[in-house]
Amino acid sequence: MNRILRTREFWLALGIATMIAAIAIWRAPSFATPGNLADVFNNTAILMILALGQMVVILTRSIDLSIASNVALSGMVVALVNQAMPGIPVPVLILAAPLLGLAFGAINGFLVWKLDIPAIVVTLGTLTIYRGTTFLIAGGTWVNADEMTPEFIAGTRIELLGLPLLSWAAIVIAIAFYVLMTRTPIGRSIYAIGVNPTASVYAGINVGRTKFIAFCISGLVAGLCGYLWVSRYVIASSETAAGYELQVIAACVIGGVSIAGGVGTVSSALLGALFLGVINSALPVIGVSPFWQMAISGAAIILAVVLNARGERKGGRIILKQAEGARA
Repeated sequence: MNRILRTREFWLALGIATMIAAIAIWRAPSFATPGNLADVFNNTAILMILALGQMVVILTRSIDLSIASNVALSGMVVALVNQAMPGIPVPVLILAAPLLGLAFGAINGFLVWKLDIPAIVVTLGTLTIYRGTTFLIAGGTWVNADEMTPEFIAGTRIELLGLPLLSWAAIVIAIAFYVLMTRTPIGRSIYAIGVNPTASVYAGINVGRTKFIAFCISGLVAGLCGYLWVSRYVIASSETAAGYELQVIAACVIGGVSIAGGVGTVSSALLGALFLGVINSALPVIGVSPFWQMAISGAAIILAVVLNARGERKGGRIILKQAEGARA
């Protein structure tokens, strides 16, 4: 029991539950109803999926700033294909979206691996390239609901056991990531190079290739979310998910995924995303303006970074003074 009480996940889950209860008691009793909570979960599903992809990259001491631009470009491509060739089956487009994202993620991973360029520089560049490409291929226009087929739009809205398929997609992907990170050699390698890259090399782990795989995983889920985003919000534009990479990184940091690498779990990334999702859903209910919503989210990020830094700080030994004391 004491071990559970010391985990970041426990306190984060408790904070989410307390926030929901407080809003339900003092301002909006309907906020805590099962139907509304299911809506909050569904609205946060894309953020949770992207946070899992970002988590894998951050665990390797890297970062993917292009993840939201990948979402926009992948979503725009499948939306344009659906518009131009409506006869193509939707499952084919759903499969094509993550493959596109995988290709874009592989570009990031290749540059980081083979050219040894810092990930923050690579992904800052591809962020702009992918976003600009989205604008160019669309000719600066949008793809609206009336230009998409009903089957394309309905993909995320079909309900199963009371939940939309978008929510089920988040659940299935979370389970897949749990298995990946805890039951496979690549998951163990990702944690290992985040904890100590040098020791990982001596253990026979190819650090560059592992980082490449991490970026491929991030790109894969970003591409899938490209379709999910367009289907969910029924619009594809060059502004799709603009700035959303900050929300994704924030979800990871709030959940306790260490920017220094090697620390973080699937549950922590999910809870961090859900925490932001509850905040984003709750603040409009209690009458907080969008500008204050951004400020509160930013404050939560700073607080999370401080808590992470304090938790990771280790006390050192001053060997020289001890040796001088022994001679005295």
